[in-house]
Amino acid sequence: MQIDFSAPTPLAYFRSLVQSDDHFPLLEAAASLAQDEYPDLDVQQVLGDVDQLLARLKRRLPADAPALQRLRMLNQFFFNDLSFGSNVNDYSDPDNSYLNVVLRTRRGIQISLAVLWLELAQGLGLHARGVCFPGHFMVKVNLPKGQVVIDPFTGQSLSREELSERLEPYKHRSGLTGEFEVPLGLYLQSAPPRDIIARMLRNLKEIHRAQSDWPRLIAVQDRLVTLMPEAWSEYRDRGLAHAARGQTEMAVRDLETYLGNAQDALDIDAVADHLANLRRARS
Repeated sequence: MQIDFSAPTPLAYFRSLVQSDDHFPLLEAAASLAQDEYPDLDVQQVLGDVDQLLARLKRRLPADAPALQRLRMLNQFFFNDLSFGSNVNDYSDPDNSYLNVVLRTRRGIQISLAVLWLELAQGLGLHARGVCFPGHFMVKVNLPKGQVVIDPFTGQSLSREELSERLEPYKHRSGLTGEFEVPLGLYLQSAPPRDIIARMLRNLKEIHRAQSDWPRLIAVQDRLVTLMPEAWSEYRDRGLAHAARGQTEMAVRDLETYLGNAQDALDIDAVADHLANLRRARS
């Protein structure tokens, strides 16, 4: 029997990382997203670079430092000493989502900065989690005297009033005012690692779709379908990207999957018409 010692494809490697919610390596899965753009990337090197940052940080703290001191030192180290922050000059650059680049440039978007910050926070023994806050990814830390919500762009702690103010535009757009209003705490629930990776991928998805970059969009859609095999709209979006690229067979297969599983969707008729046109073009 011949044994295949070749390295797995980036998608196969990603699939192996995201199989289980019980053992979901957030940092490694997030770092692996860059392999579509940087095929020679050594993901383990990225993890090693973060480990080195954590080791530097730990040397600055006594072993018995209380949680609040650890949090303050982390923010001093991450935001001031290392100067991690927003890439305000080119917010839509895909590199802002790739951890290997963010570690080098110290510039990213909220969620990529948050993933790095969370790894360091958890390495210090802090009870830190990500928060899929509307329009702006946050992090939170449970301390003995209460919960702190932090903006991963700046390290700023946000009060309930500031968080409510940031929510207002979203609530008005979504009709979540008056009798439909929901408590602030519902927007501050911990985000599972799978949801964090999905949000990172959807950020990339919007960038590539806006630029009609179908090959890169399809690569992102492949990961989304792998990550969430029952998120039927992702099959639809991948099918539409395949169609735009002229890959009719793959487009038909994805759109059929969508129509077979998303019976209550509002766009069923439009997608069915598009599928019929593809079938006619194929025959």
